[in-house]
Amino acid sequence: EVHLVESGGGLVQTGGSLRLSCAASGVSFDDHAIGWFRQAPGKAREGLSCITLSDGSTYIADSVRGRFSTSTDSAKNTVYLEMNNLKPEDTAVYYCAADVAVIVRLWVKSGFGSPDIGSWGQGTQVTVSS
Repeated sequence: EVHLVESGGGLVQTGGSLRLSCAASGVSFDDHAIGWFRQAPGKAREGLSCITLSDGSTYIADSVRGRFSTSTDSAKNTVYLEMNNLKPEDTAVYYCAADVAVIVRLWVKSGFGSPDIGSWGQGTQVTVSS
């Protein structure tokens, strides 16, 4: 059974940085990927990034490219979302999700929607003050 736990959210000023963590257990490093999504109040869930666990390849959505990056520490079974130059519009609940890589990539690249991904964390709140 896959279990994901996000941490690292909080309150930050505009222009600040945060690093979110997703501690993963039960994922397959052979064929899984972990994606990061966010959901602001009244909006659909938005795909942000994806990292394939087998080879570390990443994808970053256009909306956050240049400011966000994702990485993994396989020894700690943890995936990170590094967020820089944060803006008030980045305020949202941030989630990590895991499934086979093709599914996660599909939903991250689809932008906004209701991703049908097998496993989700509980989310962590990020608030960016102006």
